[in-house]
Amino acid sequence: MNFPKKSLVASLMIAAMLATQTLVSFADTPKTAKKQRLNDEQRIIHVLNRLGFGVRPGDVERVKSIGLEQYINQQLNPQKIADTVADNKVKDLTVLDMSTAELYAKYPQPGQLLRQLQQRGMLGGDVPQDPQNNPLNPQNEKNRKIIEEYYQQNGLQRPQRIIAELQASRILRAVYSERQLQEVMVDFWTNHFNVFAGKGADRWLLPSYDRDTIRPNALGKFSDLLLATAQSPAMLFYLDNFQSVSPDANRGGGMRRLANGQQQPQRQRRGINENYARELMELHTLGVDGGYTQKDVQEVARCFTGWTIFQPRGGAAAVNAMMGSEAGRRNAGTFFFNARVHDDGEKTVLGHKIPAGGGFKDGLTTIDILAHHPATAKFIATKLVRHFVSDTPPPALVDRVAAAFTKSDGDIRETLKAIFFSNEFNSPEAYRAKIKRPFELVVSAIRTLGADTNGGPGTHQWIARMGEPLYGFQTPNGYSDAAESWVNTGGLLERMNFGLALAGNRVQGTRVDLARLNAPEKSKLIDESLKMIVAGEISAATKETLMKQIDETNADTAAKVVGLILGTPEFQRQ
Repeated sequence: MNFPKKSLVASLMIAAMLATQTLVSFADTPKTAKKQRLNDEQRIIHVLNRLGFGVRPGDVERVKSIGLEQYINQQLNPQKIADTVADNKVKDLTVLDMSTAELYAKYPQPGQLLRQLQQRGMLGGDVPQDPQNNPLNPQNEKNRKIIEEYYQQNGLQRPQRIIAELQASRILRAVYSERQLQEVMVDFWTNHFNVFAGKGADRWLLPSYDRDTIRPNALGKFSDLLLATAQSPAMLFYLDNFQSVSPDANRGGGMRRLANGQQQPQRQRRGINENYARELMELHTLGVDGGYTQKDVQEVARCFTGWTIFQPRGGAAAVNAMMGSEAGRRNAGTFFFNARVHDDGEKTVLGHKIPAGGGFKDGLTTIDILAHHPATAKFIATKLVRHFVSDTPPPALVDRVAAAFTKSDGDIRETLKAIFFSNEFNSPEAYRAKIKRPFELVVSAIRTLGADTNGGPGTHQWIARMGEPLYGFQTPNGYSDAAESWVNTGGLLERMNFGLALAGNRVQGTRVDLARLNAPEKSKLIDESLKMIVAGEISAATKETLMKQIDETNADTAAKVVGLILGTPEFQRQ
């Protein structure tokens, strides 16, 4: 959709006005909330926004027909919900079903592929040189040609496609899945146990992380989820635990023989790495105020020595696959416990003595101690209440949720029930009290308009422009769940730009049909659009701003009205 120049200027002005209203709206949350209870429709909308990614056309009526409590219980048991549409939407995303070894083989890293070809004598004697005398620079013109030819001859593809398809799967499932709470919890735990796609091998390790670690455990026992992340190659690589070995095993030197007969010095093994141990306690379980000490960090790190990855960077997976190596096809990028580099001495974790000689069980014992610690119950309860209820979690509710977590042995379903059926969750103060993060905003806008999407780069780019590229957060704490991280003038203007682009069919791969909004009168058009997008609930100030803007333009009115409403404070909240 192309606005005339005058209309474009007006659009930018209205965008700035509404963004400012949004900024003020979040900065100055009303001190006196409404006293009346939510009506039945508001409760349904609230549940659809918090337990899912927004209200699709017809959703309110569907929930009314089965009853709100029944709907919540269904969402808590996603395995009983058929999900044919979402399954069909992602069936052509081939990386989702591939093992890590298959991903290494199909989507090799160019520089690593070049090194493996050289080591196997497959480059010939005339190795191309670059200006820096690096014979294996994949950017060298001759090397690029060698790589391209090898890719083409062996049916290989560039590794960038892996994360693109994984991002698409997250968006498609969030938009189309009937298992909405499952997708919300996948998003929640993916941030809680954050892994950055840009770190080394994690691009290849993340599809398994999503499929085998997060999804199967998103609504199960927290201890199972915690163990799954501890054994996940993606987490082991991201937080460097795959390199953590006992100092007693730190014997370097010696030579290893390459496939082409040459010998190469072996790397000296590194010592204990504390990164995972520290984040395990600070971010995954106890919280920064959970009562652990630096000594505990050191002892936990000792417990996890030897928890590592077979061929962590894929080794010669692409070349092995072409040459018929069974080990290269099956095992690259998988977890294993290397007893030879484990610190098998006695350890003490949070006052619990772990006897010498435990081997692999040292890590299992540590997981059990942390998963059942009272500080973990409080920390997880606080994060869940912040996510589902309020940026300022009510202390009394946090205590009850923590108690439910402890009583149920960390059962995530039971813990969530304590939230969803609480007075605090169902209060007027919680209604539209949370700002949508960019991922939530994009998915909810597509769902609200009943749009169709391929979940492709067009949506990825907008989510990234608004500050939340999926798997793109570099530090282990993951994307923030609080409004203060997202409410700023620049970010809100991007949100407004997205709304206008989506309504105007300028988001590549996503199609909106606004033909049903054909009211001849502008006021009626605005009313119908507000009813569709925010259930008609909007402040007098916002509506006045919208009416004024529409009076000043003759552009594609329906698309503009819808785009502007998507940028209002009322839609930005959930």
